[in-house]
Amino acid sequence: MRKALQSGVLAVCLTHGASAFAAPDEIQVYTEEMNDPGKFGLEQHINYTVHGTQTPEYPGQMTTNHVLQATPEFSYGITKNLEAGLYIPFAFTPGGNAFLNALRVRLKYIAPRSSDENMFYGVNVEVGRDTLRVSDSISTMEIRPIIGYRDARWLVSFNPILNLGLASNVSRLPQFEPALKLTHRVEEGVRGGFEYYGTYGALNQPLPSDQRGHTLYAVTDVDIRGFVANFGIGRGFVNATDPWVVKAILEVPFE
Repeated sequence: MRKALQSGVLAVCLTHGASAFAAPDEIQVYTEEMNDPGKFGLEQHINYTVHGTQTPEYPGQMTTNHVLQATPEFSYGITKNLEAGLYIPFAFTPGGNAFLNALRVRLKYIAPRSSDENMFYGVNVEVGRDTLRVSDSISTMEIRPIIGYRDARWLVSFNPILNLGLASNVSRLPQFEPALKLTHRVEEGVRGGFEYYGTYGALNQPLPSDQRGHTLYAVTDVDIRGFVANFGIGRGFVNATDPWVVKAILEVPFE
C-alpha cells in the first residue's frame, strides 16, 4: 500500500511538472541558420489547433481547441556565432478574444566550423515570463542543444530540449522534450520531410512509454526568390495534448 501511494505521488508530481510549460506557440526545430552580424530578422510563427484540448489541466489554463497562435520572433546577429531573439506570443480564441500570453528572450550559439564542414552544433538558451493561461509557472527556462548535419540534399537536426519551471509553486525537475527534423531536397529551393516533437516527462524520472506525448509533422521548407517559409501538418499520438495542428513560419523581410 505504501509503495502504491509513493508511486501515485510521483506520477502527480511528474504530471504537474509537465503541465508547467506553455502550449506550442513556437513549433520549430533549431538548425545552424543565423543572422549575419549586425543584421535584424523577423519570423512570424502561426499555429492553428484543428483538434486540441477542451478541458483545462489547472484553473485558469487556456484550452487549445480551435485556437490560433501568432508569435512574431525578432532576432539580431551579434557575431558570426551568436544571435539574440525576442518572442511575443499572441493567442486568438474561438470566442473572439485576443491575449498576449508571454514575453521570451533567447541567446543562440553555433560553434565555429569550416565552410566545407557538414556537421554543426550549438545551444539555445531561452527565458520567459508566461501568463497563467499557458503555464502554471510564470517564469520558465529552456535549454536547447542543437546537433545536426547538412549537405546539398539532406538536413538532419536534433534538439534534446530541457524545459524548466522556475516558479516556486511547480516542480523544478527538468522536463525532457526532444525534437528532430529530417528533410530532403525535392527541387531547387524546396525541401520536404518530417519534424518530430516529444514530451517525455522529467529527465531523471521519464514517463512510462504509454504516457509520453508524440507529435509528427509532415513539413515543407521553401526558399525561392526571397520567399522563405516552413509549412507543416501535425498529428499527435499516444498522449499528445493536441491531435491535429497546422503550422507555418514565414520569414518577413526586415531591413
